[in-house]
Amino acid sequence: MKKVDIKLLHENIEEFTEKQITVAGWVRSCRGNGAFGFIDLNDGTSFKGLQIVITKEKIKNFDVVEKLNTGSAIICKGKIVLTPENKQPFELQAEVVEVISATNNEYPLQKKGHSMEFLREVAYLRPRTNLFNAVFRVRSEASYALHKFFNEEGFVYVQAPILTSSDCEGAGELFRVSTQDIYSGKKLESKDELFGKSVFLSPSCQLEGEAFALSMGKIYTFGPSFRAENSNTVKHANEFWHIEPEMAFYELFDNMDVMEKMIKYVINYLFKKCPNELEFFNNFIEKGLIDKLKNVAENEFARITYDEAIKHLEKNNDNFEFKAFWGCDLQSEHEKYLTKEVYGKPVFVYNYPKEIKAFYMKLNEDNKTVKATDLLVPGIGELCGASEREENYDVLLNRIHELGLNEKDYWWYLNLRKFGGVKHSGFGMGFDRFVMYVTGMQNIRDVLPFPRTPKNCEF
Repeated sequence: MKKVDIKLLHENIEEFTEKQITVAGWVRSCRGNGAFGFIDLNDGTSFKGLQIVITKEKIKNFDVVEKLNTGSAIICKGKIVLTPENKQPFELQAEVVEVISATNNEYPLQKKGHSMEFLREVAYLRPRTNLFNAVFRVRSEASYALHKFFNEEGFVYVQAPILTSSDCEGAGELFRVSTQDIYSGKKLESKDELFGKSVFLSPSCQLEGEAFALSMGKIYTFGPSFRAENSNTVKHANEFWHIEPEMAFYELFDNMDVMEKMIKYVINYLFKKCPNELEFFNNFIEKGLIDKLKNVAENEFARITYDEAIKHLEKNNDNFEFKAFWGCDLQSEHEKYLTKEVYGKPVFVYNYPKEIKAFYMKLNEDNKTVKATDLLVPGIGELCGASEREENYDVLLNRIHELGLNEKDYWWYLNLRKFGGVKHSGFGMGFDRFVMYVTGMQNIRDVLPFPRTPKNCEF
């Protein structure tokens, strides 16, 4: 069967006007009056569907077709006709409708207006709704745009391992991977594991990325990361997608430049590739979304020190649930205030206290702060975390000891500082949070195809 994608019809209808074509897809809606009817068909190639006109005169199985339920799969053959006077600029006047698979009354998506909670319970079907069709199309295009950006900027794409024997973040909330019988009641011995040591699902590819950056100059990884924390917020998932560039000879402000350029690039790419989806989100999910994204794409991001951020926040402490003070980690309400009320755009906050940041971040001369930055965006909070990496062997080793980490787990990472180590920087961006930001979706569970969160691993 040679079928025409509905996407091609919307992109170049002149090529198909008054021609006989075949389309195939799933019924979004079907209505008839016994003599003629209309089918809204979508084949997944476009956010917009195709209106199919059916008549009893032409369709032999009209009595069956006009009663099709939402979700039924069909193949249609007919002629494309322009209808500029109607809401639909063109339609397919069907001559043959072949029913491949007809749904019955048990189909969960019979009506419109399902809650987000219900749609999460049928995650295997929710891409068929307009909303999630748009979400995952934007997710796909944003993913491609990131690869395109880094390729054009001269970065090498590195596929880092998912299994790791070290904890990059030092937080200890990892998924252990074991070949032993975890239900036997016996203590799991690391020496008896397949790899001869304890192994975990990786929370970050940063350490491996640094190894390649110190060979290839500029690299990035893009893949799943895993955190075992029992967190039920709208911004956290136990399996999420992570983009992590690493750049040799880059300082902290160079790092910020790359982040800002990357985000603007992807947003502008989405304006070109997903205008219908963004308009849908702007109308039904977040009013003002398009203006928000244009503001990001067209203006420089603010850059302030942690000290400056705390001074702003302390002036507003009476309105915060968690009071801001020097040394505190910024809370969501603090991030919201800085991005929305003070600056009205994304904000880089840099030079954080070393006590609230990871061991690998480069110490400033004051020995109190590190060359780290978080990119905060309105509505989401932290989108990217970044830093210069500590390139001094002795300083890095001391930080590992200070935080009670096992030096043996980082022997090769330390050796990178001995064997041609240079100043270098990198960042990590939660890709799912970025998709939330550009779509206006409020829960990370609704931008992941099959979210993995506490008590949820059904599909």
